[in-house]
Amino acid sequence: MSPPPQVADSIEPSPSRTEPLAHFPHRLQGVLFQPIGDEGRAELVERRLVDAITRGHVRAGERLPSENDLAKSLGVAPVTVREALLALRGRGLVVTRRGRNGGSFVAEHADPLSFARDAVRRSSRVALRDLGAHYSAITGASVRYAARRADPSEAQRVRGRMTGLDELDGESHRRLLDDVQIEIVALSQSARLTREQMKLQAEMSPYMRLVAYTAEDRRRQAAHLGAVIDAVEDADADTAGLRTEAMVAETIEALIQLQLQPKTD
Repeated sequence: MSPPPQVADSIEPSPSRTEPLAHFPHRLQGVLFQPIGDEGRAELVERRLVDAITRGHVRAGERLPSENDLAKSLGVAPVTVREALLALRGRGLVVTRRGRNGGSFVAEHADPLSFARDAVRRSSRVALRDLGAHYSAITGASVRYAARRADPSEAQRVRGRMTGLDELDGESHRRLLDDVQIEIVALSQSARLTREQMKLQAEMSPYMRLVAYTAEDRRRQAAHLGAVIDAVEDADADTAGLRTEAMVAETIEALIQLQLQPKTD
C-alpha cells in the first residue's frame, strides 16, 4: 500500500464515479498521515496511527505503509516510526508478519465502532454537545461559502458521487458520505477550510457511523447531505447551513441516547 497523498493547497477535482472506489485512497487518511514536523516524537506518531485505526480510516487486516513510507509522510525518522509501531504492537492494535508479503497490519479485532462506543460512554453530554457545536460551526460556515462560490455544475458532479449508495455496506456508505462532505466543502474554494473539514470529518465519522443502526438511518444521513448539495447548487447558503446543522444536531442527540442505554458487555 503506497502512502496516501497529502492535502494540497489547491483542491483536486473529484474522481469520476465510474472508476472503482478501491482505486482511490480514503480521503481522511490524508489528514491522518500529514507531516508531524519538528514535534516528531514516537508518542505523536503513535497517537496519529492510533487515530487512524480507532477512527476506522485504516481497516482491520489492512497493511500499513512501510516504515520508510510512513516516516516520509509524517516527516520523522524511520527509527521513530519503528518505535511507535512497537508500542502499537504492545497495545494489540498492530501485528507484524514476516516474509515476502509481510509488514505491519492493523489487528483483525480493531473495531472502530467499539472504540467509538467506548468514547461515547466516557464522554459527558457537555463534551458531546461541544463536539457537535464545533463541527456544526465549521462545516455550516463552509457549506454556506460553497453555496455562494460554487458553479451549479460542480454541485451536480458531487451529487453524482452518491449514485449507488444504497448498494454499499455500512462502512463503505459512511466512507463515501465522508468524501462527499469534504468535496462539498472544497466547493468553497478554500484550501484551509477543506483541510480543517478533513480533520473534523476524521473525528466525527465514527460517531456518525455508530448511530446509523439501520439502512433507514443511513438513508436519512444521505438525505441530509443530498439536501445540502441541492442548496449549494441553488446558491441557497442559508438552507445549506441549516441542513448541515440539523444533521449534526440529530447525530449528537442520537449519541446522547446511546449513552443512556445500559451497557451490555
